[in-house]
Amino acid sequence: MLVGLSQTWYDKSEKTKFHFFNDNPEWQQLDKVGHFWGAFHESRLGIDALRAARVPEQKAIIYGSLLGFALQSPIELLDGYAAEYGASVGDLGANAAGSLAVLVQQLAWGELKIMPKFSFHRTPYARLRPNILGSNLPEEILKDYNGQTYWLAADIAAFLTSQSRYPKWLNLALGYGGQRMVYGMPQENNQNGFDAYRQYYLALDLNLLHVKTRHKLLRTAFSVISMVHLPAPTLEYNRKKGLRFHPVYF
Repeated sequence: MLVGLSQTWYDKSEKTKFHFFNDNPEWQQLDKVGHFWGAFHESRLGIDALRAARVPEQKAIIYGSLLGFALQSPIELLDGYAAEYGASVGDLGANAAGSLAVLVQQLAWGELKIMPKFSFHRTPYARLRPNILGSNLPEEILKDYNGQTYWLAADIAAFLTSQSRYPKWLNLALGYGGQRMVYGMPQENNQNGFDAYRQYYLALDLNLLHVKTRHKLLRTAFSVISMVHLPAPTLEYNRKKGLRFHPVYF
């Protein structure tokens, strides 16, 4: 993963000695949400793997939840030696928050009732700065924050009584995104004529983890797909266009 990231994200420009950089104002903080999402699911999969290996429950939760922070944080080493970037305390905090969100839910409930998800759509902004926002689809998914939306999906049925007839596969999700982010820092973005703004969403969400099947391959596929928010009817609010309804939103 790190080798692939180093080839996709970091070009062969000059390197420098290790240093820190405050990137918290950049990209409407969508990059921080991305770190949270990644650490969360890596920790979630870490716990599942230890449980499958029959590690005692308490140890599986504690050690597995550390996996997200352990896997995400070395990225800051790559950033720290890149002249155009720098190690980010904000990124490290987001990594820790993602792992902690898994740990707290597992210790409190023994399951995950609230899960972050990701969706993406292509935007016209990537071609304006392909070296920064991506020159092809895989790079755009990673780099173009305009096309990224992050969601917090609540498992409504898990908060209800076992007698409830509420469909277990139907979740409710809150989403966050942004537009017109061609330059990371707000001042530089404004100086180049781009007025970045935030987007907020409310949508239905499918919980494939509650789809019953005996096939291990399908269960594994559903577990992986559960990291992604599938297209669904969505309400959006932003300061530019106000309240909007999307019959289907990616």
